[in-house]
Amino acid sequence: MNSSFESLRQDALTIFQAGITAADPYQAVKEHLTFNANKLEIALDSNDPTKKRVGHWKNIHIIAFGKAACKMAKAATEIIPAQYWANTPLAITNYGNAAHLENIEVIAASHPLPDSAGLKAAQRIAEQLKESKADELVLVLISGGGSALIPYPAKGLTLQDKQASTDLLLASGASINQINTVRKHLSQLKGGHLAKLASAADLHALILSDVLGDDLGSIASGPTVADNSTFAEAIQILKNNNIWSKVPISVQQLLDKGLKGEIDETPKADNSCFKNASQTLIGSNSISLNAVQKTAESLNYETDIFSTNLSGEAKVVAEQLALHCKQKQANDLNKMTAIIAGGETTVTLNGTGQGGRNQEMALAFAIAAEKHGLNGSWTFLSGGTDGRDGPTDAAGGIVDPGTLTRLKNKTINPEQKLSNNDSYSALKKSQDLVMTGATGTNVADLQVLLIQPE
Repeated sequence: MNSSFESLRQDALTIFQAGITAADPYQAVKEHLTFNANKLEIALDSNDPTKKRVGHWKNIHIIAFGKAACKMAKAATEIIPAQYWANTPLAITNYGNAAHLENIEVIAASHPLPDSAGLKAAQRIAEQLKESKADELVLVLISGGGSALIPYPAKGLTLQDKQASTDLLLASGASINQINTVRKHLSQLKGGHLAKLASAADLHALILSDVLGDDLGSIASGPTVADNSTFAEAIQILKNNNIWSKVPISVQQLLDKGLKGEIDETPKADNSCFKNASQTLIGSNSISLNAVQKTAESLNYETDIFSTNLSGEAKVVAEQLALHCKQKQANDLNKMTAIIAGGETTVTLNGTGQGGRNQEMALAFAIAAEKHGLNGSWTFLSGGTDGRDGPTDAAGGIVDPGTLTRLKNKTINPEQKLSNNDSYSALKKSQDLVMTGATGTNVADLQVLLIQPE
């Protein structure tokens, strides 16, 4: 690999890492909590330090769930003195991010499909919330993955009922918002139900967003905020995706009861359970993208934001990005340039290979770059901020003009690998995987395309 490619690759990795660092959950919690003179101060707005919630709570319940739960709980317990803890702080996270923490009970559970460990954790949360009282604070630390990690089926449903319904929704091509609408109506914690259980106490949530646009009702399926969706919408989603007759009978019966008003709707904005509830967004893809831009500029790159809400089929978006880059070159590119983006693409599975949306996008970009005659020195990185892209141990992929040559030298057909959704084995062979390990955070994906003028 020549030195200019190596230099660009190193810069791309540095820029990507800045995005991950900006979403560091430990630092984010530390920046939003202050304890002094027997009172806890909670920042309500990351951009305005004067906006605070202050309370002399005698007992504070610390409950964290999501991929960043361990780091968030650790930060909170370092700030809030132990004598103010209502009980042992809880951190529920996925197996890959679980860590031993002093004085914190860590429960590891499955993600993205829920398991019995997550169910037990959710039941523990519910029991603790029911014991919360006036003059107490329930401090909820929420991060991406929280929805799957604390499954608590509505009365009359089993975990298997929820798993089967989720599997059917995922396979049907339903959007994440549609999936969340259904899940909220099959749950005792999602869709504002957690806030309802804690309504005797005050509640505040510090939220690390893995959802583009930062809709608080979508992050971990909105357990602490009002839900404006309905049982009728949940039923319609299942019918529109042709899976109403396939979901378990118990799920159909529960949703029908909700439709008839025999079961309470998810808590709406006027519900009294939100009277003493508030929240702060402490990290997001847009915050990370801003850090990516600043770091690229500090490395003397001119920056071009391709998208702040990247979506669509990964290989199609990769080609659009290659064409955008080609256009910039055609317009007499004369400065080192970083084209950056944040978002979350999708992959339609047609093959039997292994990979994730970021690896697929990286391999597709290398193919599109050759197809459209992208010249000169360039490097493209696409990575997931959680360090795990699809069911693999890679965060994503990083490619350059030598990627396809390295593959062909090993008699590997890149197009065949792409059509078989086998980007992982291709990028492993070309030594183009991005390996960060579990990062303990999750704010969707980041893309960095660096170009040197010819």
